[in-house]
Amino acid sequence: MKLGDLSITYVELLARAMDSLGTPPAPLLEQFRIEASTLSSPDTRISIPRFMRLGHTAIQQTGAPWLGLQMGRISQPSHLGVAGLLAMTAPTLREALQAVADYELLSSYNSRGASAFSVNQGQGRLTFYSISPYNEYNLFVVDSVLGGWFRLPEALTGKQGLVQSVQIEFDEPSYAARYQEHFRCPVHFGAESNSIILSREALDLPVLQRCASVYEGLKRQADRELERVRLGLSVRESVARSIGPLLNGQTPELEVVARRLNMAPWTLRRRLQAEGVTFQQVLNETRQALAESYVRDTALTLGEIAYVLGFGSAAAFQRAFKRWTGEAPGRYRELRR
Repeated sequence: MKLGDLSITYVELLARAMDSLGTPPAPLLEQFRIEASTLSSPDTRISIPRFMRLGHTAIQQTGAPWLGLQMGRISQPSHLGVAGLLAMTAPTLREALQAVADYELLSSYNSRGASAFSVNQGQGRLTFYSISPYNEYNLFVVDSVLGGWFRLPEALTGKQGLVQSVQIEFDEPSYAARYQEHFRCPVHFGAESNSIILSREALDLPVLQRCASVYEGLKRQADRELERVRLGLSVRESVARSIGPLLNGQTPELEVVARRLNMAPWTLRRRLQAEGVTFQQVLNETRQALAESYVRDTALTLGEIAYVLGFGSAAAFQRAFKRWTGEAPGRYRELRR
């Protein structure tokens, strides 16, 4: 199971951010063997581990740890792909932000979760899932997402000051002063989620380029594409994708996964049996596949990986990993690096 992948659009945005900071991106793209034809291919994806290594190297070359914020600063709704085009033609900001969350899967997939939009107690909240534990390889990802989302309301409505506050899950980094320059509103570090918060009044504002017929036409196409993506998954694959976001510090139960898939537990158990597997087998396979990816493709410590995958201790994770692969995780990482 992959950790996830992204549209090549995000690489193009990262390259443009480097260029805007005075660092030509061509050497970096050549180093990672990304050609101009690749950047213009609408179907090309880049794995999340590779994108994080790309971003980390870009930060080293620019000397700008706030590179993610710069990506957000120059981003446009169209960089979100179909979701962005839907947002640009939606009736109001509320529908626009809902589209950003609902159709995210068409441009990115992450085993850790999916973005969400909600309205509660008079506030709108657009939330990016947790990718903790945080390190120098993934802070820029959250920065770029929230930075781009902050620009969305203004780009879509022409109105400034619509974002009331920004919540960021990780602790205040060394470049914290850059956040105030970019967001121009209260920024809360060490929060429970990565979110932008808007007032209910802001959500009711009309989108400048709204067009009912175009919006409905795009929405039908997007729904068909989303259904095609989901129908292409077996029940086993759907369960594996649901397990990933639930693993943080715990072992998910079949009943919890069934609720996420909108099924009765007995229905899910029967459908898995029809494909010749049990829930426990899928859980173990998912853990193993993610464990191998985390050890091979990321810089997370073994203790951090153990937590992400729901193991009680690093020692328990190491025993399981050696049982799965025949190698200790440290040795496995060394050989494949």
